[in-house]
Amino acid sequence: MGYQKDIKPEDVTILIPTKNEEEGIGWVIDEFKKLGYNNILVIDGHSTDRTREIAEEKGARVVLQTGKGKGQAVAEALKMIDSEVVVMIDGDGTYDPKDIEKLLEPIRRGIADHVIGNRLMNFEKGAFTKLNLIGNKIFNALFRFLYGVPVYDMLTGYRALTKALYKSVELEKHGFEVETELTVETVAKGFRIAEVPINYYKRKGNANLHPIKDGWRIGKAIIEMLVRYNPAKYLYFLGGIFLLLGLITGIYVVYEWLHRVPHDLLAIVVAILVLGGVQFIAVGFVMSYMFKSMAELKRMIREMRDRG
Repeated sequence: MGYQKDIKPEDVTILIPTKNEEEGIGWVIDEFKKLGYNNILVIDGHSTDRTREIAEEKGARVVLQTGKGKGQAVAEALKMIDSEVVVMIDGDGTYDPKDIEKLLEPIRRGIADHVIGNRLMNFEKGAFTKLNLIGNKIFNALFRFLYGVPVYDMLTGYRALTKALYKSVELEKHGFEVETELTVETVAKGFRIAEVPINYYKRKGNANLHPIKDGWRIGKAIIEMLVRYNPAKYLYFLGGIFLLLGLITGIYVVYEWLHRVPHDLLAIVVAILVLGGVQFIAVGFVMSYMFKSMAELKRMIREMRDRG
């Protein structure tokens, strides 16, 4: 259990990465200001519409990102921010600014460093296409299987991060994989993650996400970034392949032996495959334990530092 934190609106920066969001950005900024959240940073990905002009008229600080892609924009923006908490939200009007209190509550209670807004529990009809909804569920199931973390909407664009977390993450992906990367960095570095239900509405304006291309990149990122969290998972995979090949080859050798056809060399190969598979899994188990222990140690050190 963590320590209660008094987080006021002035302690929070609202970070909004945008690109051609003129139909939604004004409403998003207005709603946050009504709630008392006036520290709003819009980092714009070279919009060709009036996104930047509207954001400035509404009183937000607007920065033109130096590179391309949502991930690069978020990484650049986080270096400019120094508030106790950052709340990330898209500027297309799909998320409800009023849900910010749900996101901040676990941080205030001291039980989370990263809070994810789960859209899949309460979304407006038409907010997701069937393809996007199926893709989200597949990616989340893959993430839970590989990382063992009970997250059900890791691709959400509405999340809150503490200063200790967002100042320590190392973002390398430049596109829509940024949400995946933030989630992986959180669990890899021993920070606590929580999930709360939020509302999700139909987008105002055209979508920037390309389901097939960006979906492929997100799936690829989930697997690639496993090395940051727990490379032992790769050893489990290799061990499983070796054992499977050993089993198949072994069945063949035994079958032939029962028919009085010996395969001495192949029997040696079977033994190598089985022993190799067992060794990969054993080493993976040790590495997995070490990585989890290190993550837990980092968390304990942070808590002791906060206490002091």
